Amino acid sequence: MDEQNRNLILASVLCLLVIIVWPFLVPPPEQPVQTQQTQGEVTAPATAPAVVTSGAESATAAPVVDQRTEAARIAIETPELKGSLSLLGGRIDDLSLKSYRTELDEGAEIVKLLKSTSELNAFYADFGWAPGGNLTFDDVPTPDTLWSAETDATLTPDTPVTLTWENGNGLVFNRVISIDENFMFTVAQSVTNTADSTARLAPYSALMRHGEPTTLKNFFIIHEGAMRQTGEELNEYDYDDLQDFNADPRWGANASVTEVTENGWLGFTDHYWMAMLVPQGTQPFTSVLQYNPQRDTYRSEARLPTLDVAAGETATVEMQLFAGAKEWETIRNYENDGGIYNFIDSIDWGWFFFLTKPIFAALHWLNLFIGNMGWSIIALTLLIKALLLPLAYKSYVSMAKMKELQPEMEKLKEAAGDDKEKMQKGMIELYKKNKVNPASGCLPILMQIPIFFSLYKVIFVTIELRHAEWLGWIRDLSAPDPSSILNLFGLLPWGTPEPTSLFFIFSLGVLPIILGISMWLQQKLNPAPTDKTQAMIFAWMPWVFMFMLGSFASGLVLYWIANNLITFTQQYLIMRSQGIKPDVFGNIKSSFKRSAKSGDS
Repeated sequence: MDEQNRNLILASVLCLLVIIVWPFLVPPPEQPVQTQQTQGEVTAPATAPAVVTSGAESATAAPVVDQRTEAARIAIETPELKGSLSLLGGRIDDLSLKSYRTELDEGAEIVKLLKSTSELNAFYADFGWAPGGNLTFDDVPTPDTLWSAETDATLTPDTPVTLTWENGNGLVFNRVISIDENFMFTVAQSVTNTADSTARLAPYSALMRHGEPTTLKNFFIIHEGAMRQTGEELNEYDYDDLQDFNADPRWGANASVTEVTENGWLGFTDHYWMAMLVPQGTQPFTSVLQYNPQRDTYRSEARLPTLDVAAGETATVEMQLFAGAKEWETIRNYENDGGIYNFIDSIDWGWFFFLTKPIFAALHWLNLFIGNMGWSIIALTLLIKALLLPLAYKSYVSMAKMKELQPEMEKLKEAAGDDKEKMQKGMIELYKKNKVNPASGCLPILMQIPIFFSLYKVIFVTIELRHAEWLGWIRDLSAPDPSSILNLFGLLPWGTPEPTSLFFIFSLGVLPIILGISMWLQQKLNPAPTDKTQAMIFAWMPWVFMFMLGSFASGLVLYWIANNLITFTQQYLIMRSQGIKPDVFGNIKSSFKRSAKSGDS
């Protein structure tokens, strides 16, 4: 078989195997469930397991829709966020992302991240104190506590808000909430003890999710669910994983508990958005992930160490809450400038993170310069091909020399006859004599496979590709080409199958068709194999790939088209430099002649 054809088969088969099979063959390792109780930590009485975590769980079980709706709210307004927080419980439970819409249409609603219990699939952040010592839940603020604040206050980057509540027994609680210009809240909780005796209590921060999100994709390429950074490793849990945690009476639910000494954070991540609780870097805390099957609620909680507040003293703790879009540059700045350990890994870079991270960084900086993600993908393809050019050059030179040796190899075959060992020995000597390495042609192709998969991951996972335009009809590079041959690319007045439909594979757009043509053209650098079976396989391969990749993201198809065209140009020029003149037009004509003969027969 011709070396170029062999390499093309190798590339095609391995690319498909990597895309389809790899994630199933290498599942993420299971994480151990830790249920041991830390000595000295505040807990609720054993007879009240439903409120052990913080006193908040029991309140969220029964709807408090009317009460919470009627309670006063403080508006939240920043360049990126809008919403409100309720004075009932001081809960952050209404937050939308101003720069992102649910659909590509300009009239679509903006994305809503946090929701109150008056809405389906509620998702919100709670903060408070768990009682210890002689204190009870009546002595600390709960989700049903009505806080006081300035009624005309608005939470902005320039104006933090202060919530106040007194328990009537000598404890005064304050909660100062501030926010930056992006997605980070800072919640400073303080308690002042005006009583005569020491108060013992533990501060907590929690994210509560009622049921699985309606936007859940359940696609192997992206993690959606809980995340926990322990300072040593980052653990990811699907919602099914949380349901499978062991029942823990201490926390009143199925729970996994980990003690974090420093550099930890935890929360929930969706495809493009997330909410994460971030203690101060050196702050130890108890990291709790739990699922309550009776209420169908998922909870991420950071419980800080128990405090003993002496009479006349004030204790203050801080917690950060990230609630927003998973923008690479924003999250990177929180890691570099804000000191949040490994925060960039809240974006799911996958198993090829050593490639996906630099590939996206290069794509991001190219886009800053070019201003268009589609052209940036093409520029990235040129950059990758330039970096791989030395390997490609050796490969194509080796292939050119192999073609020069074809007459001598034919003589070897005739001389060896059926003696395969003699034939193999003769070929090795021939390669050594002419300094040809037949395996060198595979190396650039093998290098392309992880790069292709990494770009596939980048385009699917990163929010920067979401709703990113290229030109004309390509308005979302993270989605399939919306044009369709079934309605002559919009000229005929009927619709086409949805991308989620099985029949969408037949709804070929412009880009997939160009992809098939580019693969077909690349084949024509070499004559078709003389073997009829091989020739048939190669004749069908571009069109099979055209249908298979038609439902892939437009950005990925655009990359493959650019890669094919650049590869064609490189190979053509290198082969010419080695004295071999590819007869592209002749090979095209001969392929049509063979097709005509097949039809006549």
